[in-house]
Amino acid sequence: MKLILPAPAQPLDIDAVMVDLDGTMVNTLGDFAEALNRMLADLKLPAIAPDAIENMVGKGSENLIRSVLKHVGAADVDAVYPQAWLRYEHHYLDINGQFADVYPGVREGLQTLKSMGLRMACLTNKPLSFAQPLLAAKGLDGFFDCVFGGDSFPRKKPDPMPLIETCKALGSQPARTLMVGDSSNDAQAAHAAGCPVVLMTYGYNHGQPITEVEAAAYLQSLQQLAA
Repeated sequence: MKLILPAPAQPLDIDAVMVDLDGTMVNTLGDFAEALNRMLADLKLPAIAPDAIENMVGKGSENLIRSVLKHVGAADVDAVYPQAWLRYEHHYLDINGQFADVYPGVREGLQTLKSMGLRMACLTNKPLSFAQPLLAAKGLDGFFDCVFGGDSFPRKKPDPMPLIETCKALGSQPARTLMVGDSSNDAQAAHAAGCPVVLMTYGYNHGQPITEVEAAAYLQSLQQLAA
């Protein structure tokens, strides 16, 4: 199937698509801020501002929690981490999706891809127990043939393993499986796996301009993908 990208990018011949979640389909910064600050309050640690959290998102929940604990000055991150994870998990599952919004054009873009007959997977570093309820809450779960989280495989993005294994699940070759993401993690994993990649300009890229990351195209909306 030939997928048309915004000029000057060349069309891509693909059979399947992998789509990241946080920062690509859903703006979850509000969820992160709420759950993390409830966690910090439980631990009697200072609160953290949402704009500080944004640059920490994308490498999985363990990295996020450790980065936040370090940012607020926890005396011993390793010692406090187990309790921090338990409180974070409790609060995140409690509020999952309540402070998050689907980005404009996401549903329309996913519908276009689905109407092309492409097999699709959601591939995120978010724990699967967080990702599946969020997709369901936002009405996005019906677009995907499979969903994989940061704990679905032994390694997370930017390691290529999750992409390679997802391609196997989709029954597609990496060179014909598009990765849609918002960060250098997605791009690095895609390049290593041999997958083409397009990047959203509005997501979370650790404070760095996304256009500095190599990709086939940079999209302002998923609606820019067309058959």
